[in-house]
Amino acid sequence: MRRRDAGLHPGRRPRAPVPLPAPHHRPVRPRPVHRLPGDSVTPAPSGPLTGVVPPVCTPLTPDLEVDVPSLERLVDHLVGAGVDGLFVLGSTSEVAFLPDAQRRTVLETVVKHVAGQVPVLGGVIDMTTLRVIEHARVAADVGCDGVVATAPFYTRTHPVEVEAHLRDVAAAVPVPVYAYDLPVSVHSKLDGGMLLRLASEGVLAGVKDSSGDDGAMRTLMLALRDAGASGFSVLTGSELTVDAAFAMGVHGVVPGLGNVDPAGYVRLHRHCRAGRWDEARTEQERLLRLFDIVNAGAPARMGRGSSALGSFKAALHLLGVIDHPLTAPPQVPLDAAETARVQT
Repeated sequence: MRRRDAGLHPGRRPRAPVPLPAPHHRPVRPRPVHRLPGDSVTPAPSGPLTGVVPPVCTPLTPDLEVDVPSLERLVDHLVGAGVDGLFVLGSTSEVAFLPDAQRRTVLETVVKHVAGQVPVLGGVIDMTTLRVIEHARVAADVGCDGVVATAPFYTRTHPVEVEAHLRDVAAAVPVPVYAYDLPVSVHSKLDGGMLLRLASEGVLAGVKDSSGDDGAMRTLMLALRDAGASGFSVLTGSELTVDAAFAMGVHGVVPGLGNVDPAGYVRLHRHCRAGRWDEARTEQERLLRLFDIVNAGAPARMGRGSSALGSFKAALHLLGVIDHPLTAPPQVPLDAAETARVQT
């Protein structure tokens, strides 16, 4: 394994190290990946998308273009670990920072390199409906297996308008549409009754729940079960309570930390599927400790997003998966001391 050195941080209190996982550099080939019997990886009316679907980081070059070779290696790293799908152009992908041309490059690169081995969901996040539809048509044209849309943002929208927005996006493209519940960024939470309605009508294929509201998520799952909406996927966006989410019946997880340790989340999913809850708890707690890397950045000089995304990219750089640990401006990159915190 190729790691890049970063100097030690002399003023930092020592803690028990959580080693970075080994990268998976096998090239993507059209062959089956490791799955449990009964896993479904293609959205269909009879079965939801399940398993581990990491939100893929977007590697950048020093001149802030998409680093295509690094992105292809990252795809190999993830698919080689046995993930069940890939979500590109979400928050972890820095979608809000990328121009449209770079968005398309990311989609085309991942879809082509995956070559049908696992489903690829394309984020089509933008402020309002017509803009989202344009992104969704591009994603469908390049071969994404589904698209992921938030509620409108920047503008103030009523729940009736949010529902109309999702219906319009779904009507505009020939691929499944997944809702993205992300109130921290769009400043409104998706209504559970609306999601149930759109699920029952087949308008939406699923939801990625990054709201942090586990009570609302469980209430939605119970309502979906009572309504017989068995083809609708509920995917948790939390890295830290995946075992609990699977215990309550979610179908999959979209973990940002899965870029760094995809095999750990695959193991966690398998333990949960097999009912090995003690082993699942142990794996979840190991991942919880590894997640501490997101705190590497100094709060006095950068936001939490810069620290988290910078730490994921620093880890991937240390593992030799990507060539440069750069984040898009105006995010602040980790310095050498902060990178050393990720390494240790």
